Amino acid sequence: MIQPHRAYKAVFLDWDNTIGDFSHAAEKALKQIYEEQHLNRFFPSFETYYTIYHEYNLYLWDLYGENRISKEELQLERFCYPLRQMTPQSKEYLLTDNALIELARTIGDEFCRLTTEYFTLMPYAAEVIPYLAARYPLTIISNGFVEVQYQKIDRSGLRPYFRHIILSEEVGIQKPQPEIYEKALTLNAIQACEAVMIGDSFSSDIVGAKTAGIDQIWVKSENTPLLPNQSATWIVKDLSGVKELL
Repeated sequence: MIQPHRAYKAVFLDWDNTIGDFSHAAEKALKQIYEEQHLNRFFPSFETYYTIYHEYNLYLWDLYGENRISKEELQLERFCYPLRQMTPQSKEYLLTDNALIELARTIGDEFCRLTTEYFTLMPYAAEVIPYLAARYPLTIISNGFVEVQYQKIDRSGLRPYFRHIILSEEVGIQKPQPEIYEKALTLNAIQACEAVMIGDSFSSDIVGAKTAGIDQIWVKSENTPLLPNQSATWIVKDLSGVKELL
């Protein structure tokens, strides 16, 4: 049941997979890289490679959010790990440690370039962001890396709608740490009870905002399971549901 609108003074939003469809761009980029780098030498199918990458990448992002690994470790290890799990079709395809790292770096460089090139918006983002901006000051809070995140935001055509953009790399604080949300509150000169956070990641967006005392709108796709210990102020299946709340 939809709750009554609340008198918020600002709206905070995640970027990747909330406004920008990073997952789609990432899969498309990796499929092209898989073909161009002939990774079928090592994996029985692209689906096998992508599954290994995707699951380990999520794990690494959680570690990054907890300050347990560096940006550089995340960027390299997410592409090294799948290669270490490979089963070459013949001995001639075996990679030395140096060759594996070099290939992982090549994949990483291409991945950053292609995910920007293949950028698209999430459903309803082009409609909902202007709607929200006409009613509230908007602030992006993202753990995305500086060298690609601003490019994606600019490419979206939505940048004029955001009053503030907070990237964790620039402020030295990652979601879900409450300090990054407190930074957004300070920039908007408001208290926690006067803001709401919209995001797709329970561990980063929802837990972080909740810890900071900020209401949350969890954009939870139908493919994402709801675990017994998970809750948010509101849960919607896509951005269209936000218009009913704000």
